[in-house]
Amino acid sequence: MPLPKAELHLHIEGTLEPELAFALAERNGVALPYATTGELREAYRFSDLQSFLDLYYALMAVLRTPEDFTALADAYLERAAAQGVRHAEIFFDPQAHTARGVPIGTVVEGLAASLDRAEERYGISTRLIMCFLRDESAESALATLEAAKPYLDRITGVGLDSAEVGHPPAKFREVYEEAARLGLRRVAHAGEEGPAEYVREALDVLGVERIDHGLRCMEDPELVRRLARERIPLTLCPLSNVRLRVIDTLADHPLREMLDAGLLVTVNSDDPAYFGGYAGDNYDAVRDALALDPEQLRVLARHSFEAAFLDDDEPRRARYLSEVEAYTF
Repeated sequence: MPLPKAELHLHIEGTLEPELAFALAERNGVALPYATTGELREAYRFSDLQSFLDLYYALMAVLRTPEDFTALADAYLERAAAQGVRHAEIFFDPQAHTARGVPIGTVVEGLAASLDRAEERYGISTRLIMCFLRDESAESALATLEAAKPYLDRITGVGLDSAEVGHPPAKFREVYEEAARLGLRRVAHAGEEGPAEYVREALDVLGVERIDHGLRCMEDPELVRRLARERIPLTLCPLSNVRLRVIDTLADHPLREMLDAGLLVTVNSDDPAYFGGYAGDNYDAVRDALALDPEQLRVLARHSFEAAFLDDDEPRRARYLSEVEAYTF
């Protein structure tokens, strides 16, 4: 039985495995520019974030109906459960779908049909986080938040993702202020390819409660001290960092140094179909590459539940934490 864990940095569109992509393409009459699943999997070799994003958005063309999004989420939850995930906070990118004519309601209702059954079927509690694409305009983000208002009973928070460089957090000040007014939790990608300053800006301008990625904070000692002091969670994605060339090898990953600095770091899979592993695979990979001992893995799992948006269900958080403490390696 795997170590119990929460996954806090997971793009549902990034769980689209080649086999499901081909099945949905056939169902929806979408022509893919690949002859076989093997050929498509070969395309999952990226030189940087943009080369990944190009394929990521192209493959979304197979997602058309609520049933497609339900199938996508079900496939993720089944894999996640097998790797010890007990709670998942799932990102989705509405602008990537509305831009090709798929209404936000189709996306949310399709995902909800899966998430509503997640605990019963997979033993996983879930939250849904709507992300804004930072390489789109701030006006587009505001329009997306407005379009999401009928579905806010299903949405826990907002996030910020896609191409980071050249799109500082402050660009989205207004939409984050509105999200806060609506009572939504706030997170943002920062400090992956962008500088450490983007981490500080996400905290100070957007008022985020968690930083997604954030590994470049290590370039700014004062920022590291602040993150540790304020217990700001960082949702690291080690295998993603290697695949996107943010770091050269897992042995170079600053995770161990971040733990030593007292940071509340968590381990997650990001876009696991594209980056070579789900949550448990990431734990195994950092254990091996960084020689982490069982108690350090337990700390990472504990952090994941401490950082989860479970404030509305503290007994559940306590139950998950007790599972972590009772786990025998």
